[in-house]
Amino acid sequence: MKLSETLLKKIADRKAVVGVMGLGYVGLPLVREFCDSGFTVHGFDVDERKVKMLNAGQTYIEHLPGKMFKDYIKRGVFRATADMKELRRPDAILICVPTPLDKMREPDMTYIRGTAEDIAKRLRKGQLIVLESTTYPGTTREVVRPILEQSGKKLDQDYFLAFSPEREDPGRKDITTKDIPKVVGGMTRDSTRVACALYEEALTSVVPVSSCEAAEACKIVENVYRAVNIALVNELKIIFDRMGIDVWEVIEAAKTKPFGYQPFYPGPGLGGHCIPIDPLYLAWKARQYGKPTRFIELAWEINTFMPEYVIGRLALALNERGQAMNGAKILVLGLAYKKDVDDVRESPSVTLIELLQAQGCKVDYHDPHIPVAKPMRAHNLTNMKSVPLTAKNLKKYDCVLIATDHTSVDYDLVCRHAALVVDTRNATGRKKRPAKRVVKA
Repeated sequence: MKLSETLLKKIADRKAVVGVMGLGYVGLPLVREFCDSGFTVHGFDVDERKVKMLNAGQTYIEHLPGKMFKDYIKRGVFRATADMKELRRPDAILICVPTPLDKMREPDMTYIRGTAEDIAKRLRKGQLIVLESTTYPGTTREVVRPILEQSGKKLDQDYFLAFSPEREDPGRKDITTKDIPKVVGGMTRDSTRVACALYEEALTSVVPVSSCEAAEACKIVENVYRAVNIALVNELKIIFDRMGIDVWEVIEAAKTKPFGYQPFYPGPGLGGHCIPIDPLYLAWKARQYGKPTRFIELAWEINTFMPEYVIGRLALALNERGQAMNGAKILVLGLAYKKDVDDVRESPSVTLIELLQAQGCKVDYHDPHIPVAKPMRAHNLTNMKSVPLTAKNLKKYDCVLIATDHTSVDYDLVCRHAALVVDTRNATGRKKRPAKRVVKA
């Protein structure tokens, strides 16, 4: 029997074991979907703390409850490990590792290369490897395949290789991983066929494309689209503020048009793992072809400037009240990069805190989803803990900076008791609260 047919039968019979490498905001939702679909799943992560928590039925991501994993473990359909020697066991390995930028704003392939090398050492005949980490077009073909074939194994003869971009939106409740259409592009026709068959068993909709490069480019296009439009509305915010016009009021009016317009909203900067980073992956790759990416570079410039703009507005507001930045007590509302999640990846709140501290401010934060500041690759907020949001505490600060508009925060309480509120999300303006002491930024 042809190798692909053997694997397809195992997938159809739910006898294929699925391996997920990287048990974070992308990997754990995949674990959930495949376990719920009747597959046995092995989770791999280099962080032994995460492995121990999961095997004990606990999690570190708010919207993925521990009791769910406790049930999977009890039923024998899931276990986590940090032992990469066990990579021979799964029939399909889904790679969900980080793809950050280095200090020169160029793609850091460390995690992808390291993961591919770990797999190559144990690669066995009949395995399917799928890269899900967002990256530039060409990564699967130019980086992953050569590493895998150092094992002596040949594509289609011994293993299958595909790319399928993650499309997670952490914290979203109306659309889950199962319902998000899954784009899949294989290195070969057989690789595409096998990868599609696997995802079709666990997800509602699969969208095959002609190649790995097409699938890689798909995710980049989605994030470039968002980055450019967010940059546009951030620039409009700055312009309209100078004109004395409320950009949020303008957006609410503009979105009443039933065609030709989609609302995007300004903020204190970009956050999350995708939008601040992925467009620069394409910009880097385009330079290899001698092509400029002017929209991408300009969008990055505008979005990256926003935290400094916010700090400038805050400094001006304090100055108008006779308060210097040096020594000012600031409470930052929201450490997560967006509302109602516990995800701090690339959060502009972290940059805001560091900029305030550099100005000599004494900074605390409140975030109902993050009781203790999480470790990050490029930032260090150790020893910071969320302070209770009470009337007494609010009166202690010279300014409250709203960086993330969590739903559970009582903004009426904030407006009543804070000496000054700098609002980057229009959190105080949605119910026409009194505008005293409130500055939009």
